[in-house]
Amino acid sequence: MDIPYAKVIIKGSPITKSNFKLFNTQGRAILPSNSGKYHDRYAIYEQQIALEARLQNPNIILEESLIAVLKVYYKSDKRHPDTINITKSIFDGIEKSGLILNDVQIRKIITEEYYDKENPRFELELFGESHFNISYSINKNQIINKPINFKTPAAKKKTSTAPTISAKADLNNRCSICNCIIESSDFISADNGKTLICRKCFIKSF
Repeated sequence: MDIPYAKVIIKGSPITKSNFKLFNTQGRAILPSNSGKYHDRYAIYEQQIALEARLQNPNIILEESLIAVLKVYYKSDKRHPDTINITKSIFDGIEKSGLILNDVQIRKIITEEYYDKENPRFELELFGESHFNISYSINKNQIINKPINFKTPAAKKKTSTAPTISAKADLNNRCSICNCIIESSDFISADNGKTLICRKCFIKSF
């Protein structure tokens, strides 16, 4: 009988999809995959997870409830995505690989955050609950360690994340998807004006 277990190691700095979404005027999320631009990065990362998860675990399909142990190694302790958001992003790629049927199978999860400047990555182990169980304890340190303190983020003005339809555009502005100069008075802006999408490309996204 095969033991329900799999391990996946994906090299590179982990990213989260929340940083790569665009939104239409109704607030519906768009996640581009073939624009040739910055916003494609998450879709490419998800495909990388799916491919490598399958290559590292050929012929394995985990169908039962699972325990997950996820270790995320960031390049820096100064700036990195929220580990909570990373978890969901990683399991989207794992589900796409066919290694699991659905991320709802993950009933227990332990997530640990580390830093490795030379080799950022994540390491995921999946254990079938028919063969494995999990226990943990929290113990008081005999020697007090230096605390890892966090600063309260600076207050930011509340701005809408939904794109707006602008009345006019600078002729030097280009569509983030097709790279054509935006000459019409009808285009979409997102990411606080950093991303512009012509009406034609915006409609094709749906």
